[in-house]
Amino acid sequence: MISGKAVISGQAAIAGIGATEFSKDSGRSELRLAVEAVRAALDDAGIAPSEVDGLVTFSMDTNSEIAVAREIGAGELSFFSHVGYGGGAACATVQQAAMAVATGMAGVVVCYRALNERSGHRFGQVSRAAASMPTSSGVDNGWTYPMGLGTPAATVAMAARRYQHVYGASSEDFGQVAVADRRHAATNPNAWFYQRPITLAEHQASRWIAEPLRLLDCCQESDGAVALVVTSAERASGLRQPPAVIRAAAQGSGSDQFVMTSYYRDGLTGLPEMGVVGRQLWRQSGFAPADVRTAVLYDHFTPYVLMQLEELGFCPRGEARHFIAGGAIQLGGRLPLNTHGGQLGEAYIHGMNGIAEAVRQVRGSSVNQVPGDGPVLVTAGTGVPTSGLILSEVR
Repeated sequence: MISGKAVISGQAAIAGIGATEFSKDSGRSELRLAVEAVRAALDDAGIAPSEVDGLVTFSMDTNSEIAVAREIGAGELSFFSHVGYGGGAACATVQQAAMAVATGMAGVVVCYRALNERSGHRFGQVSRAAASMPTSSGVDNGWTYPMGLGTPAATVAMAARRYQHVYGASSEDFGQVAVADRRHAATNPNAWFYQRPITLAEHQASRWIAEPLRLLDCCQESDGAVALVVTSAERASGLRQPPAVIRAAAQGSGSDQFVMTSYYRDGLTGLPEMGVVGRQLWRQSGFAPADVRTAVLYDHFTPYVLMQLEELGFCPRGEARHFIAGGAIQLGGRLPLNTHGGQLGEAYIHGMNGIAEAVRQVRGSSVNQVPGDGPVLVTAGTGVPTSGLILSEVR
């Protein structure tokens, strides 16, 4: 165990989770999706909408807090916040909620994310607007887009190729992540790829998107919404569901940080922002990597899962391909990952569905339940300023 717990450690808990179905064409607005998920999460917790006094979402979400508050029937709000950097915001929304609850700024805070990312705005395509925005991000993108680095896959491929060159990782190593995720999704009725596992041979036969990334190295585009209810650990212990206590919550940005790939760092083979998050998580919680029972690692692209394992201290740098070998990240392995199927197998809701799965693991209600009572680790988007959580049962 590691000493040095943070003030918020153990003070708040996730008391309710809710989601819509995950689809490729929801047939309804993102606001309606958000409201459906929030109402489901409140019902799961046994909390009335009128008790909600805080809301947190992503800066990329199209639904303002006040719009969601109106539609669910909330009353006055004393806390509301947006977190930036795309998928890197996922765990940070819970961090913001936990800080609000721990400091008395709010009593019931709902975190939500809703998007029609398949039927509406698709993140995987080239966005001219990203390179022409009158912001510092637009300036950054203006340097890379003319070089052909205009999609998330293209930017990640650059770092993945360097990782392969330095450490000897192969496309088959990346494929092990996809195979594990799809195996777990195959037994999850809520997953888009339910009953559709893949083999490594199928991964290797999938077409190139941006070498060395194949189609099956890339996450889905999904429509849907997920919401989480955060309240005090004390109150959560008396509610409808077993609470998932927030033992640690952290954000992190590394030096020379850009978005998706930070081109000017020495090495170009790691994710320093996740290292910043990991060090805080272990310090706050008092846990170490060896204590973790299962983890939900943000899997928008498979190579970044290997790099996360290294940054978080599960194995030395360059050794993740050996760490995951032989089914180590599948059920029954040393560290089962993404037991819901991840964003490769269940859905891409910007990482929020991964937090919901971590809550189910703590409750003991996952369709792919990992035995034991150790903590569950969750991470948010990688390659960008990011965040993470450690959740556990009441102790």
